[in-house]
Amino acid sequence: MVNDWKNYPASDFYDEILDPSGKPRPGSEELFNYLKSLSTKEVAMRKTAAELTIKEMGISFTVYTDEGNIDRAWPFDIIPRVITKPQWDRTAAGLKQRLEALNLFIDDLYNEQRIIKDGVIPEYVLKQSANYRKECEGMSPAFGVWAHICGTDLVRDKDGEFYVLEDNLRVPSGVSYMLENRSIMKRVLPEVFEKIDIAPVAEYPSQLFETLTSLSPRRVKKPVIAVLTPGIYNSAYFEHAFLSQKMGAELVEGNDLVVLEDDCLYMKTIGGLERVDVIYRRIDDLFLDPEVFNKESVLGVPGLMRAWRAGNVALANAPGAGVADDKVVYAYVPDVIKYYLDQDPLINNVETFLCYDKKQRDYVLANLDKLVVKPANESGGYGMLIGPHSTAKERKKFAELIKANPRNYIAQPTLALSTAPTFIGEDNEPEPRHLDLRPFVLQGKNKYVTTGGLTRVAMRKGSLVVNSSQGGGSKDTWIVDTDTKATKTKAAGTKATDAKETGTNKESGK
Repeated sequence: MVNDWKNYPASDFYDEILDPSGKPRPGSEELFNYLKSLSTKEVAMRKTAAELTIKEMGISFTVYTDEGNIDRAWPFDIIPRVITKPQWDRTAAGLKQRLEALNLFIDDLYNEQRIIKDGVIPEYVLKQSANYRKECEGMSPAFGVWAHICGTDLVRDKDGEFYVLEDNLRVPSGVSYMLENRSIMKRVLPEVFEKIDIAPVAEYPSQLFETLTSLSPRRVKKPVIAVLTPGIYNSAYFEHAFLSQKMGAELVEGNDLVVLEDDCLYMKTIGGLERVDVIYRRIDDLFLDPEVFNKESVLGVPGLMRAWRAGNVALANAPGAGVADDKVVYAYVPDVIKYYLDQDPLINNVETFLCYDKKQRDYVLANLDKLVVKPANESGGYGMLIGPHSTAKERKKFAELIKANPRNYIAQPTLALSTAPTFIGEDNEPEPRHLDLRPFVLQGKNKYVTTGGLTRVAMRKGSLVVNSSQGGGSKDTWIVDTDTKATKTKAAGTKATDAKETGTNKESGK
């Protein structure tokens, strides 16, 4: 029995694969025809193959619960999300623009604060920022870059355009799942890769390594780069181990490192102490250095901030970069881009209401049933109110929270998040599910944007929450070249790159 697409519902949402008439969008034709040809049995077989691949490769994530930490297999749907190359090229340019402006903003905040003196952003916003670090004042890291790795969350509204939902500049995660999603798809739907010109994603670890290498304070042929992890019980430990292996970098915990009297950072090895040049840290600011921040921290390294301030080690992302991760600051990013670059944003923000402004706060409180309310510095989908799906009791609670601490909350309209077909349930019928996209942007000496990113899917019907910790899943993201003049040679080159990529990912699947 062939899976039934006739009942796939047209709706007011922008669907990533099908237009309102049920026809495939540009770039999706080959994929759609292939999916239609599969019987329900074949779909079930491929779903099973994906699940077995995930188990074999050990792809997991950790959910924190009251009962303890639970390791779960990575939730994955075998229907990819398709974006055309011309559209992605425009989006990538906008992401580079945004990160460049944000880094100029952070560097300014910790030095001259021109943007505040010129009245573009109120001083109040900075003074009340939970992620502003006075300990970073007067610093200017290499290239003036504080946020070297950014995960920018994009959503597509019913107009088909991408909007920035939020910036993740502290310790953004998820890129390993983007890479592994591609590896899974090559095993599950290998024949489709022979027909479609899909941009490869395998170069991210080498691009990350190049970015980190460019930060080294020592001009040596092979700088020592280490990934600093909180340890095996962290929810993103799979990613820490994955990226360190892919880059050929050291995977270390705080007690593997020491700062000596020369204010240099060293790694403890069997052969003695070895100097470390660059730390890709996956630990929050407040746990980095017990001499400066949380004195009870056993995750960080005493003296690490001394070594950084002395210019003897680079930290990516730099401490204090999270000041631009604030959702209140997010509302000012279009002004930030205009101020520092004298350009209009290439990707727009979602309309945002600032609760510290009385007029906007009154509007939010009167419309809690229609809005999404977010705390300024939470992540992972925690602490949110999704108005249309909330109860009167929940809205009352949030009204009290907003009144008590208006600076800590912003609100946005409930977006008509785009959907994509997803095989749901034992019947494996395609159903629309809402999704977002997290591309990863690098900035050091050069800038780089992933070809696509991590597509996250709200697996529950009608849900807008895509985070894996909240029950969401994931899809592979395909950037497809729709140029009909693309040659077979180009396709063959892509296939060769993909084959190499698959082999590389197999090596890391333990």
